[in-house]
Amino acid sequence: MARNRRSDTPTQRTDAERERAREERERRRLAGQGNVAPPLPPPVATPVHDPVEFVAAPHLPRRASRVRTGAARVGALLALTVVLVLLAAAAVVLVRRANRSTPPPAPKVVKVVIPEGYTGAQIAALARADGLRGDYLKAAAHAEHAGRLRPSAYGAPAGIPEGHAASSLEGFLFPATYELYSGTPVSRLVSEQLTAFRENFGGGEVHRAKALGITPYELLIVASIVEREAAIAHDRPLVAAVVYNRLRLNMTLGVDATLRYALHDFTHPLTESQLASRSPYNTRVHKGLPPTPISNPGAAAIAAAARPAHVSYLYYVAGADGCGEQVFSTSYAKFERAAAAYREALRKNRGRVPTCGRK
Repeated sequence: MARNRRSDTPTQRTDAERERAREERERRRLAGQGNVAPPLPPPVATPVHDPVEFVAAPHLPRRASRVRTGAARVGALLALTVVLVLLAAAAVVLVRRANRSTPPPAPKVVKVVIPEGYTGAQIAALARADGLRGDYLKAAAHAEHAGRLRPSAYGAPAGIPEGHAASSLEGFLFPATYELYSGTPVSRLVSEQLTAFRENFGGGEVHRAKALGITPYELLIVASIVEREAAIAHDRPLVAAVVYNRLRLNMTLGVDATLRYALHDFTHPLTESQLASRSPYNTRVHKGLPPTPISNPGAAAIAAAARPAHVSYLYYVAGADGCGEQVFSTSYAKFERAAAAYREALRKNRGRVPTCGRK
């Protein structure tokens, strides 16, 4: 009969079971010695090595790390955006401060100096040379059409001789110094001139014209002749007196400056054919005043035309000494002698006006 025997192959036990058996043996040994062994602790459940949990567990920290990394990137991007916005704002502030600290250069101011006695055509050339913009004579014509000033309100006849007067506002374009910006339209200059004219030719001059038996426009024509003929202040009321005296006597004025205005030439000697011209501005041929003013007179010439000297002179001619005074006379004989002296002075000076020798 066969004997029972243990299997030669030991049963496979876990480390926990072996540790448990060891502790049991030690407890029994101590009990045999009279010692009470402490109760065994409850068995510890051996963890089951679940491959899913074992594999998934290491991924939990990685996922959290990715979340933290993404948040860090978003934060960094926001911080960079804030910095860029602040830098842009600072740049705008700096640019604005720079613009305030360096303002654009002011426009250039030009002084348009218009001498007394200049014609509209001469003023047009002056305005162009001073850097004003536009056609001066057209601007003057437009000012009249727009009603800025109507010569007819001063007694001017309708229309002016075509091809002679430079502007229908001739005489009203007051000469003075005007400060304007370079490039200003010429219409602005015309506007300021008309304003200045009204300030210097008003009710007093209108009243004086009536007292003299003429229209305000005719007084302005006389003033324009005085401006061209009188070189010094002393002669202005005397020249005005000669003009009025000859008008009362129905004599021709014989003023060469009126014909020169029509010819647009105030410098060259007049020829015989020019002196015989039938132009309405030839006051050697036609009696009375020329159709329009022949210049734009200043305040002094207007005052002289309004208040002429109380003299009986009928003639005048430039003095032979070249100092600018006119030689006035009541008789033609005296006038001829003064004129002969002037012609001789020109001959001796090779056709040029003598130089004044006074200091």
